[in-house]
Amino acid sequence: MIIYFLQGMTLALSATVMPGPFQVFLLSQALRHGWKRTLPAALAPLASDGPIIALVLLVLTRTPQGLLDSLRVAGGLFILYLARGIFLTLRRSGPTLAPSEGAGRQTFLSAMVMNFLNPNPYIFWGIVGGPIVLTGWRTSPALGIAFICSFYGTFICGLAVLIIVFASAGKLGPRISKILGGIAGLALAVFGIYQISTGLAALI
Repeated sequence: MIIYFLQGMTLALSATVMPGPFQVFLLSQALRHGWKRTLPAALAPLASDGPIIALVLLVLTRTPQGLLDSLRVAGGLFILYLARGIFLTLRRSGPTLAPSEGAGRQTFLSAMVMNFLNPNPYIFWGIVGGPIVLTGWRTSPALGIAFICSFYGTFICGLAVLIIVFASAGKLGPRISKILGGIAGLALAVFGIYQISTGLAALI
């Protein structure tokens, strides 16, 4: 069981520090709304990955590659929509980026949608995580559960640390906060364009 715990922790740490649209979105929200309102969004994978894992293990492995490519395009469009929101906030805001009412719930829902439309979880659970879970489950269900628990425990804690650190960096001053927010928005836009272009290239 220790091996499955270590596998889950190692893969989760890699997923946490690997630059991706989901991580960039969380960091941008930490700058806009602070770590307290953004921290619940770190739990979004718990709400969105359950259906993803079930879909991958039961259906996705037998469906055409075009489904994943179409999902990539849809996710790219949603990422561009979120990037647009960041830039509009930066343009309209005054000296500081004041958090809005209901920002925590909105951030959590947006994080859920982004993660659900992001092809990376499908790829991870279809190629890496899924086979590990199935192999462990065939030996003992406890092994598969151990891998999932260690993965999400480490992943969520890692995201929480990133959110707190980035929100603290934003407190260095409104100018620094806006610069970091602009970088996050630009990174999101790049991720969105990349996902759309790769998805369309595969579909055409």
